[in-house]
Amino acid sequence: MKKEDIIIRRAKIEDMAGVLELVKELARYENAEEQVLTTVEDYEKNFLSGLFDANIAVYQDEVVGMVLYFVCWSTWKGRMLYLDDFVVKEELRQLGIGQMLFDELLVEAKRRGCKLVKWQVLDWNEPALRFYKKNEALIEKEWWNGKKPIS
Repeated sequence: MKKEDIIIRRAKIEDMAGVLELVKELARYENAEEQVLTTVEDYEKNFLSGLFDANIAVYQDEVVGMVLYFVCWSTWKGRMLYLDDFVVKEELRQLGIGQMLFDELLVEAKRRGCKLVKWQVLDWNEPALRFYKKNEALIEKEWWNGKKPIS
């Protein structure tokens, strides 16, 4: 496979099954597959409503990578893009697909007038940490995540 064989484009409704499969692959990598409760129908409904967007990497008509993001607001910085998930199929990592997706995400953030792109990364995910550091990202260590499930 060559980089020229990869197409990076905005996701379409028909890509949502492939996006969800990549989310599940990421969850397996994080030993948390059972925590993925969303369905393809959830993805399709919320994608169509504009709740989130995604860019995908396509190789031979297959979704092999994706970034899923949405616009949000920072009281200190203003408009920002939140990168919720970023994954490339495991067997295709280290080929530059992730860099292509990340670069396109930054272009999208600028296009939308964002001042910041923000995301979370697990402290044990060394390959991801190396990738972000290579891209001169600031990795904050002093903030803790909070969440409250709604049932």
